[in-house]
Order: sequence, then structure tokens, then C-alpha cells
Amino acid sequence: MKKSHLNIMNRSFTVLDERRARLLKDPETLKLKKRVQDIREYAVDHLEELLEEAASNLEENGVEVIMAPAGLQAREAIQDQLEGEVVVAKSKSNTAGEILLTEYLEEEGVEVLETDLGDRIVQMHQESRPSHPIGPAAHLDLEMIAEIVSSYLGKEVESQPRSILEAVKEDILTRLPDIRVGITGANSVAAQDGALLMVHNEGNISMLSLLDVHIILVGIDKVVATLEDAVSVVKLETIYATGKKTPAYMNVVSSPSKTADIEQELLKDMYGARRVVVVFLDNGRRKVLEEGGESLTCIGCGSCIVNCPVYRVSGPDFGYRRHLGGRGVVLSRYLEDDQTCTDSGLFKCTLCGNCTRECPLEIPTNQILELLRRECVEGGLQKEEHQVIRDNIKKRGSAYRD
Repeated sequence: MKKSHLNIMNRSFTVLDERRARLLKDPETLKLKKRVQDIREYAVDHLEELLEEAASNLEENGVEVIMAPAGLQAREAIQDQLEGEVVVAKSKSNTAGEILLTEYLEEEGVEVLETDLGDRIVQMHQESRPSHPIGPAAHLDLEMIAEIVSSYLGKEVESQPRSILEAVKEDILTRLPDIRVGITGANSVAAQDGALLMVHNEGNISMLSLLDVHIILVGIDKVVATLEDAVSVVKLETIYATGKKTPAYMNVVSSPSKTADIEQELLKDMYGARRVVVVFLDNGRRKVLEEGGESLTCIGCGSCIVNCPVYRVSGPDFGYRRHLGGRGVVLSRYLEDDQTCTDSGLFKCTLCGNCTRECPLEIPTNQILELLRRECVEGGLQKEEHQVIRDNIKKRGSAYRD
């Protein structure tokens, strides 16, 4: 990432830190934090039974459920649901970024219209990569964004937040009426209720959920026991991610659109989706579970990267696709392999522990990274620079060359 982008990103992170400082110390937040820790630990410990229960109840509610063992199967399953569509609308989804869904669909001739403002700005700027899981354009300042939007839309857009918002919104809203398929993620899945909970501030997920076909891509690790648990999780995520107590919107989806207002006869396809399809993605998550599963308790708030010294100087180069920072490096080992883990920044981490201190779930990411380093070195996989230092010490008793 360019130094100018890093400076902007770090300013954004400082503003976020200041905005949420009081909330993080609030007694109600501390109680919520403990409750969510218990919820997520239980969910990970009982993942298989909760996943089975979720799939069964979703299907009973009329939702189509697909289990995807890896990214390729998830991408192909989603493409199969498009029914020949050449344009789809999409909301922000780190899971979709994980499997390169947009890139795959576009290679197959399907245009993907991002509807989240930050993701749409990044999509307009091919040089950029998302810099925060909730605020993907945190590395771009006002003037840069205005220039990007103006160039993409082919018209002059003032470097004013409202002007930029209106220009991007107009472009999206002009195109949405001709789009039949919406693709979103989900923040939590309530097993007992057969329902999915999605949070957002812009209202775009509400619009996408009303399109003819609503496809929801979600990692199997997002399953919790009840809808009440799911709400607790997203409330804590919102506090840590944005410094606000609650998001503007919480969408609960448990079935396609339906009504029983005529003599209690159940009729489908009123105003909302005719079909709801949920794609549950494994893609290495069960491997994480086999080795303790601590990283799976993550709620996706991005708090771990805000004060990470390595991320502040490296940006998204430290991490794996949309899984940013040290936790992303950990996941890359299971989503891909040891080489990918090394390339994602395994040996960049200072092991300072800021990520664990900042994490509402207290995931010991630095300790996991240290363990993975040891395993990689013992397996003969290490950075070339480190091998040179090792050889110098063996030959000369010093890390330095003569």
C-alpha cells in the first residue's frame, strides 16, 4: 500500500479509536462482551450439531441450503443460481472476498455491482484493496475518492462527502431495477430459528433481500444457537467496529417472501425474494476446529488491526484477502497452505499481543502465530532472509556478513 494511503488509513483508525473509547469501558459493553464470549465458545464447541440444526430449520422454512466444502464449490453453486443473469448486485461480504467470488463471476461474464459505498469506491479504483472489514475505503481521503468517482462515472463530482454519496447512490439506484439477483453475506446464523441476521448502516442489504433471488454466502463458523444470541453478537461487533451501540439496520431472513392474508392460505412471492438460497462455506474452517478452533470465535469487527503495529505500516499486505491482519495470516494456513501463510505475513508479526488485547473475544492470535512459525520452521519453510542470518551465525558466530 502507498505511504499516502497508509497515512490516511491510520488517521481513520485514530478517529475510530477515539469514537469507541468510552463505549468500550461502559459496564454494559463489558457484560455484553462476556455474554458474547460464552455464546461464541459454545457455538464453536457445538459447531456440527448447530450447523445441522440450522440447515434443517432453514429448509423447513423454505430456504434452499447448499453445503460448499471449498471455495470452488461455493463459486460454482452461486453461479448455478444465476439462471443466465449477466449482472448481479452484491453487498459487502468478507467471505465472498475470501473465495474471490467477484473475480470468478466476472471471468464468467457476470458483472458484479457492489452496493456498499466503501466497496463500490474500492471497486471503482482497481489499484485499491479493502483496508478494513467494515470500512473498506479507510485508506482513501476525500479528494482521492472524488477523483476516483469522477473518473469512473465520467462526470465531475465535487470533493464533498454528500456529493460523492449522491453520485454513487444515483449510479447504483439507476441500475438496480434491472437486476434480479442479490448476493449478501450474513453476520450470524440462528440454528434453532432457522434464520440469518445481517447488519448494515446503508440500507443496501434491505434492497438486495427484496430482489427476485437472494443468495446468502456465509461461513459455517457464523452459526450460533438462537436469534437472541445472534443479536448479541452483532451488537458487540457494531460497538467494536464502528463505535456505535447498534447498527442502523438488522435484517432477519428466515424464508422467501410470503403472506397468509387471504383465508390463511400461504402464498409466496409477495414483495420480497421468490427464492432464498444459503451457501454454507467450510473452506478450511473444520481444519481450524480440529486444532482448537479459537480463531473461529471471531465476530469480524476488525478491532485487531486498528492498533496493530505491523498492519499500520503494511496495510492489507499483512493478511489474507479480506481476512486482514494476524488473524487473516492464521486463517490462510487452513484456507490454503503453509506457503500462503508465510507469504501472508507469518514472519512479519512482532508478537506484541495488541491484537489479543484489542479483541473482544480475546483470541490469542499472537500465540497462534508463534506456534505456526515454529511448525513452519520445523517443516523447513522459512523466509530466505532468515536462512541467511541463521547460516551467518553458524559460520561466523554473527548474524552479519563480513
